[in-house]
Amino acid sequence: MLVSLTSLYYEKKEKLKEFIRKEAIDIPDYQIIDVSEPKLYKEIFPFNSPPKITFDGISIIPNVPDRLWISDTTFRDGQQSREPYTVEQIATIFKFLHELGGENGKLEYTEFFPYTKKDREAIERCKELAFKNPRITGWIRASKEDLQKIKELKLEETGILTSISDYHIFYKFAGKSRSQVIEHYLEVVEEALKSNIAVRLHVEDVTRADVYATLVPFVKRAMKLAEKYGLPVKIRCPDTLGVGLPWSEASLPRSIPKLFWLLNKGLGVPSEWLEFHGQNDFHLGVANATAAWMYGASLNNCTLFGIGERAGNIPLEAMIFIYSMLKGGFDGMNTRVLKHIVRYYEKELGYKLPSYYPLVGANFNVTRAGIHADGLLKNIEMYLPFDTEELLDSPAKVVISEHSGIAGLTFWINNVFRLKNDEKITKDNPALKDIQAEIERLYHDGRIAPLSDEEIFELIKKHMPDFWKRYSNRI
Repeated sequence: MLVSLTSLYYEKKEKLKEFIRKEAIDIPDYQIIDVSEPKLYKEIFPFNSPPKITFDGISIIPNVPDRLWISDTTFRDGQQSREPYTVEQIATIFKFLHELGGENGKLEYTEFFPYTKKDREAIERCKELAFKNPRITGWIRASKEDLQKIKELKLEETGILTSISDYHIFYKFAGKSRSQVIEHYLEVVEEALKSNIAVRLHVEDVTRADVYATLVPFVKRAMKLAEKYGLPVKIRCPDTLGVGLPWSEASLPRSIPKLFWLLNKGLGVPSEWLEFHGQNDFHLGVANATAAWMYGASLNNCTLFGIGERAGNIPLEAMIFIYSMLKGGFDGMNTRVLKHIVRYYEKELGYKLPSYYPLVGANFNVTRAGIHADGLLKNIEMYLPFDTEELLDSPAKVVISEHSGIAGLTFWINNVFRLKNDEKITKDNPALKDIQAEIERLYHDGRIAPLSDEEIFELIKKHMPDFWKRYSNRI
């Protein structure tokens, strides 16, 4: 039976202690080590060249949690690289997220800033919808003043920015030691827990952190607070610059598999409290997110279409399909909603996805080669990884051009008009030769661009009037 993550949140304290410690191994009681100079890993991050990949000769086996979820940061990180959404737009997208997550709530929560009047209006507007999922959570800096805003909004959970690498500790908090910065974080965490607010620690820039001298002791103390107050203290691991690596053989701090294995198996942090937040600076975002799931994290934090700072975040729609690959099904997630979300972004928000964008881009299930079209006619599985009509409400298409031929034209008509079984036309339909002859004349006369849908419709009306009259209502 599928278990909602929300149902795991308010266990009795005795059960919570068992939950935290049930799989922990005996790891030394590391303390925070203050240093006079920051540990910047210059041998790995030289700055005058791309980061270096290092291996430590140690490999670990996969550790896929029984339960996986997706979380969303479309309204937080996703707004930091585009013009902000209006309250009405946020409410509409929130409804889409609810539909996308499906009846089992696999889209577990989304997060909001609590700072501006618009932020607070958006939170209240989404609250009014009374959806169980995605849950509405906050995002704040490690500040009691910021925490007060979460209290006023009566949110049950908030993320807290707890930057962890020496790049941040030494230069963002100039003049403070590691231990002073961590103590400050823990004070805010404890204040939240005292107020019955569950916490996510966003250990920013963890893939450049001194893992054993800073991260490990911080997490161990955070777990003690979770035990004390009987509330979750989740650990989100942001790969802030996208330098994480998806290979178990890679070295810490960059190895995503080793990072989550250590947190889960080494420190006993429940998988349900472990989350990855990736960036795509080196095109490894989805690979790293998959590795997080494979090695102990139950959650991946994403944005719709990967919209986010710099090179973007982990695309939410990508992880829905990775989820299905790992678990053998979508667990109720409604992938057909993606088509409507794309249309909303394009028509209402003026955001155009690249045509080659995976899964939901206009060309994802489109072929331009006549030989490929002929293969699709014979067996549609030859050039498609799955049934795009069934899962995405998007039939496969071919582009009609000088190279598509009669096979391409046949396939285009059958799929655009969604013809089934005996309705389908075949390559020997005489009208197709007449249409193809007109297409060939266009290119003989100097045309370069493919034909638009409207142009093909006109040719069908001209050469196949009875067909058009019968099936045009399916377009």
